[in-house]
Amino acid sequence: MTAYLCVIEIRLHLSDSHDLKGKRKVLHSLKAQLRQRFGASVAEVDGQDTWQRATLLCVLVGDSAVRGRADELERFVEARCPDGCSFERDLLSLADIRG
Repeated sequence: MTAYLCVIEIRLHLSDSHDLKGKRKVLHSLKAQLRQRFGASVAEVDGQDTWQRATLLCVLVGDSAVRGRADELERFVEARCPDGCSFERDLLSLADIRG
């Protein structure tokens, strides 16, 4: 079995957010759902000081099915963030990481 690591960068636009407190509430809920539903490791990596923008980094680990889980994760985020989001994805095998 080949092990894979899928790294997904998610850039969000949160137009309903009018302050940092409101943004944090939305992000806290989204990150918890991504962890629980997909088993993803999630961190906010950019946009901490802006009200309506955030960048999350999600990592999924698994076998070849990790690509399908990443597709589902992206659809899940798009459904919850209708104001706009974009994704960049890298899929690496364990051999790629080890060099």
